[in-house]
Amino acid sequence: MLIAGLDAHICDKCVAQANQILAEELSVRKTKSTGSSLTLMKPLEIKKHLDQYVIGQDEAKKVLSVAVYNHYKRLNQKVEKDEIEIEKSNIIMVAETGTGKTLLAKTIAKILHVPFCICDATVLTEAGYVGEDVESILTRLLQAADYDVASAERGIVYIDEVDKIARKSDNPSITRDVSGEGVQQALLKILEGTIVNVPPQGGRKHPDQKMIAVNTNNILFICGGAFDGIDRKIANRLKTQTVGYRINDDDANIDLKNLYKYITPQDLRSFGLIPELIGRLPVVTHLNPLDRDALISILTEPKNSLVKQYQKLFEYEDIKLDFDKEVLEFIVDKAMEFKLGARGLRSICEAIMIDAMFEVPSQKGKNKELFITLSYALEKFAKSDIKKLKVA
Repeated sequence: MLIAGLDAHICDKCVAQANQILAEELSVRKTKSTGSSLTLMKPLEIKKHLDQYVIGQDEAKKVLSVAVYNHYKRLNQKVEKDEIEIEKSNIIMVAETGTGKTLLAKTIAKILHVPFCICDATVLTEAGYVGEDVESILTRLLQAADYDVASAERGIVYIDEVDKIARKSDNPSITRDVSGEGVQQALLKILEGTIVNVPPQGGRKHPDQKMIAVNTNNILFICGGAFDGIDRKIANRLKTQTVGYRINDDDANIDLKNLYKYITPQDLRSFGLIPELIGRLPVVTHLNPLDRDALISILTEPKNSLVKQYQKLFEYEDIKLDFDKEVLEFIVDKAMEFKLGARGLRSICEAIMIDAMFEVPSQKGKNKELFITLSYALEKFAKSDIKKLKVA
């Protein structure tokens, strides 16, 4: 097929080829422009943004801010002959449930100028077994980058619940550990940096699909997990006693309420992570348990605090919602009793607010203000099933 122009003709094959050349050239230019325009955010600026959403946890915020800043510097580095090449420092965060690990990752994703994805380690299995392959982590990063490989290769991946892939038995040779040690071994090369063939539509469902080659050298990995029970291993290593007389004077300086601050790679190994994986996660940080003051701040201070969320919900009904200070203290006391961290606050708030949220939309025009008192909160909480929750 010939397409007529002013002084010449062009065939359909030449048009298709010219279109392909143009698309490739434009994608190369786009990659170069994004690489040169990558703005560096200083660690203090990153931490200030995190402070708006996450209460406390200054140590973890500092570590994350520096890691992300250094990641930007690595991406902007033009390696010349005989120049020092900066290696990436993958991070592992250890903390109790409900202290803000996932919230930190989600919040930092909002300000990044690089692709960011959060994935779960609980669904991963060894290659060939039912479950997701380790490569599915990079599939999600590709999706976050709109399948632009050059952009995905500069991204950040947060792997949540990494403690769930711990080795199930002390002896690695007895049986295959399909969702434990096998997954850790599959993660090794990806964390360190290699070229991985990633299936763009998932693993086994489309066996004939074309693979996308992704280089993980410049991808920063952040891992997080609760590591339930690791505090006992830390206590054994420190040789502390929680009950009875203290043997050494050094024991008096140990904070028994927050043993996570003394965590070392040795404790991660005794928990069930293999040494090769720990070596590829050189930065180990912790989040502090939330005390009473921190939980009260979480209820009211952050941009997306629970109180502000409920006030926004009632604002849609043209009703001004307010809480008595004693109600907030009651909610915090119950959350500490149930030991659910910041997530426990939501459950208790729902138990108190469910009747009001059910009835108020049908009473439009009658009330313009709603004030939650302690007696109202006690009455509604007593009727709910959550009060039956017992702490082991």
